[in-house]
Amino acid sequence: MRINNINNSIEPQKQLLLNHPLYNKVKTIDDLHCFLETHIYAVWDFMSLLKALQEKLTCTTTPWFPVGNPETRYLINEIVLAEETDLTVDGKRQSHFEMYLDAMNECGANTWPMTTFLEKVDITKNIFVAIKQSDLHPNVKAFLDFTFRVIEEGKPHKIAAAFTFGREDLIPSMFTEILKNFQQNFPETKLDKLIYYFERHIELDADEHGPMAMKMIQELCGNNETKWDEMEKVSIEALEKRIGLWNAIEEQILEKECSAV
Repeated sequence: MRINNINNSIEPQKQLLLNHPLYNKVKTIDDLHCFLETHIYAVWDFMSLLKALQEKLTCTTTPWFPVGNPETRYLINEIVLAEETDLTVDGKRQSHFEMYLDAMNECGANTWPMTTFLEKVDITKNIFVAIKQSDLHPNVKAFLDFTFRVIEEGKPHKIAAAFTFGREDLIPSMFTEILKNFQQNFPETKLDKLIYYFERHIELDADEHGPMAMKMIQELCGNNETKWDEMEKVSIEALEKRIGLWNAIEEQILEKECSAV
């Protein structure tokens, strides 16, 4: 199957991510804050990938028409339901992005840069201008720019590649590594909401969303070799941009350590 070919092609990038030195750099509460305050951008732009897929694969306008394959419609709507309105640790309904912000607030991380960035997006009405004008690390800008370039191009199979191989398929293993670090280095810190967020993603993506996304990939590409080739290229680039994001966070942590000496 072509999915297996893609998995083989992206294995080097996946291994770089799963063995990235960043995980061992998050040792203090300041390190943790640094991690969260940058990772939140990946949490946010994931929602944009998701909604772009919903727009492409279902009917989100009126009058309604039965767009595309019913099986694919079900898959994407099922993922949207959990990502936009999941149950929190307190039994309330929130998107996973809002859960992450709450978890940041609980442990004292700064959410102001993220909320300010969203205000800038709203004011400019242009995501690329907002990214360019921001004070974000160049690697974070490149990460976001890649996501929204894929979305802007508008090809469902490419968006699905960034969504599936760059996020859903990767997250269970990657978040497991992050969670191990939290539990080892911050046993006394109040991280109930943060741990719940990561545990919830590991559970959902491994058992439900990951397999659903793989079915969606198969439906979108079928026997079209061009689409499979394009999907492979996007998947590799998505992982390379994620490696760049991890590099940026590691660099920021090291800079803070040097300035504190």
